[in-house]
Amino acid sequence: MQHAVGSPLPPPHQPGHGPATGWSPAAHHPPGAPQPPAPGFTGPPGAPHPQVQAPQAPGHMPEAPAPPPRPQGQAPATLQLGPGPVPPVPDTTGHVQLPPGGPVAMPSPPPGTAQADSGATTLAVLLIGPAGAGKTSVAKFWAEHRRVPTAHISLDDVREWVRSGFADPQSGWNDHSEAQYRLARRTCGFAARNFLANGISCILDDAVFPDRPVVGLGGWKRHVGPGLLPVVLLPGLEVVLERNAERSGNRRLSDEEVARIHGRMAGWYGSGLPIIDNSQMDVPATARVLDDVLARAIASPPQW
Repeated sequence: MQHAVGSPLPPPHQPGHGPATGWSPAAHHPPGAPQPPAPGFTGPPGAPHPQVQAPQAPGHMPEAPAPPPRPQGQAPATLQLGPGPVPPVPDTTGHVQLPPGGPVAMPSPPPGTAQADSGATTLAVLLIGPAGAGKTSVAKFWAEHRRVPTAHISLDDVREWVRSGFADPQSGWNDHSEAQYRLARRTCGFAARNFLANGISCILDDAVFPDRPVVGLGGWKRHVGPGLLPVVLLPGLEVVLERNAERSGNRRLSDEEVARIHGRMAGWYGSGLPIIDNSQMDVPATARVLDDVLARAIASPPQW
């Protein structure tokens, strides 16, 4: 924009000062100088000019009048939205209050049934077995085909939540890998207790060793509760070697390691825990046998 010679220039733009501040050329005339007539004014010379409202920028909002000063010592008024004060927000998820999780108690068959029905009972199951036993596949199938809500919690999956700094047991069992194992087991137990407290069954799977207290049943019983039902899947060595060969990544072990783990798992024989040899069974057949084993476990819980 160009300005005529001698006409005042607009003031420089400052933060918070724009065209909407009502800048007027009258503010730049010296005191006592005659003011130029307002556009459209036809009164006699020297007559008072009407007050001209400066044009406002589009979207300009007039400033609200300042509130009257509050007397000293008076508390500020409470802000209210609508007809009344805003109620406090309850500490809930939506409007559903979730029961807190506690130690899982021993399951009992539904009332009025002559025989325990594992498919209609809220359970916490621990599926034990060596690498390649089919624990994860059977646990997922069993959880997906029950008549009551059921969750599957895999300790290997929870361990691998650690992405940077993951202590891979294949690299050697040490204090670091043991600490991450214990943390994953405690996390699984916490999840299982909360699922069970809200009416959702759980099946957990882990390679629990009978001769190693660190990765033994005691930790699972401590973190889940006395109602946890352990079941062992123990197919033949040739079967687990074949299944392990189909794996990839850090889930695949060497044949020597698989044979070593399988040999140590044989210690579950004579432990009193139910053992399923699923060498000749597919996943659905193994899940059906698991249901039968759990029905007997509900009627006569194993001592462990």
